[in-house]
Parts: sequence; C-alpha cells; structure tokens
Amino acid sequence: MDSIGIDLHKRESQLCILTADGELIERRIVTSRERFTAVLGERPPARILLEAATESEWVARHLESLGHTVIVVDPSFAAMYATRSKRVKTDKRDARTLYEALQLGAYRAIHRASDAQRQVRAQLAVRDALVRTRTTVRGDHQGVRAPRRTADSQRRRRTHRDQAPRVTVTRPRVRGARPV
Repeated sequence: MDSIGIDLHKRESQLCILTADGELIERRIVTSRERFTAVLGERPPARILLEAATESEWVARHLESLGHTVIVVDPSFAAMYATRSKRVKTDKRDARTLYEALQLGAYRAIHRASDAQRQVRAQLAVRDALVRTRTTVRGDHQGVRAPRRTADSQRRRRTHRDQAPRVTVTRPRVRGARPV
C-alpha cells in the first residue's frame, strides 16, 4: 500500500508519495478537486496523512471518495516533527515529514465530524445568526422608541397632576395642645 504525506495550502499543495515498490515521488500540485483526481484518482488505495487546516476537510472527503484512507492529524503534535531537520522549513520538507510520521505512526489523529454533526452545526450557526440579528433589531427599535415613550409618559403625568382637583386638609385645633 502506498503512503502519502500532503502539505496542504490554499492554492498549491506538496505531495510526498512512497509507492509499494519503494519509489519516492515528490510533486507540487494545484489544490483543487480536479488536480487531486488527476494525480491520485488512478492510484491504488493509499494511506494519506494531512495536517488539520482550513482546506483539510474537503480534501480528506474528496480523497476518501477516490478510495484512499485519509488521516487528518493535529499539526501541533511535536513528536510528528522529530525526524525533520533543523534547516529552513519548506513545503517539500513538511510533506516528507508527514510521510515519515505516517510510516513511524508518530502522529495524533483529530476527531472529524460526521455528516449529521456537520448538518446540525450548520443549522445552529444559522439559528445563532438569526437570534443575534433579531436581538440587534429589537434593541435598535427600543432605542428609537424609548425617548418618545418617556416624553409621552411625562406629558401624561403633568396633565393628570394639573387636572386633579386641589384638596386642602384642615386639622382641627385642640385646646391646650401644643405642637411638638
């Protein structure tokens, strides 16, 4: 079975392939479904190691649809980089390091959400956006209405006070009593 390490990037990715015959192939390809299909679609099933990144989920799903076994790994797992040289970091060296980590088993796989979990997350994200929008709109609406409501209530109080009849209370005088 072939072993492949892929250093993914948004535009181009670096591949390091060790064939079953022991041949080492290093290639740089455009990160697109068409190029992955052209390069890896006709190959026999392989084990592929990818670092977790923005592009890794769709690439992993596409490569799995081509019949490969894909492992998405934690890029901050230090033991995975034990074989990397101390020289300048390049995409070619990173792809080779991923391939070597696959050979040695020196990686930590991450959890990948199922299709059902991804669907629920998408629905919750939409719901969260709607609730935030509603809260913002209601707050703005109340902010606009509040000064008018305050002025109306003050006007009503003033009017009510002015229209109420004046009542005077007289106290009866008691002889011999002094005010305290």
